[in-house]
Formats: sequence, C-alpha cells, structure tokens
Amino acid sequence: MIFRYILVLLVSIFAISMLRSVIGLIMKAFGEMVGPHLAKAAPTSAGKPQPSPPAPPTGELKKDPVCGTYVPAATAISKRSGGQTLYFCSTNCRDKYSG
Repeated sequence: MIFRYILVLLVSIFAISMLRSVIGLIMKAFGEMVGPHLAKAAPTSAGKPQPSPPAPPTGELKKDPVCGTYVPAATAISKRSGGQTLYFCSTNCRDKYSG
C-alpha cells in the first residue's frame, strides 16, 4: 500500500517536470517568433533613436542614495558630488538628489 503511494508520487513529480519542460520550450519558441515583430512595431518618439537595451547586470553594485535601489556600477547613472561619485538607478533619482 505504501509502495503504491510512493509510486504515484514519483510518477506525478516526473509528469509535472516533463509538463513544465514542454511548456517552457513552447514559451521560448513563441517568444522568439513574436520578439522580432514587437521590436519593429515599437514607435520611436519624435524621431529620437530608441535607447539600447541595458547591459546585463554584472560587477559591483552601488546603492542609489535617493531610493535605496542597488544598481550595477557599469550601468548606473553617476554624478560627482563633494569629491565622491554617486550612483543612481535613473535620471529621475539623479535629479531628485540634493546634496
């Protein structure tokens, strides 16, 4: 009797794992199919070039002094103030900073 429950549990876990893998593959294929079309359909604002996608977050993290978000130093918006470099997550936070 216990063997039967263990067998059902193992088969269920295997079936769920296989189902997640298949769904993941379908979603990835669908994303690759739709992805290029979405990039072409995105409008540009007033003839300005669209910004390039952000670099992958790697390297040292810095804390934004305004909102407290940690951002990669390589992609953060920096500002020199009082002999030190401050790092911000966005231009809005940089503009809000008073110091």
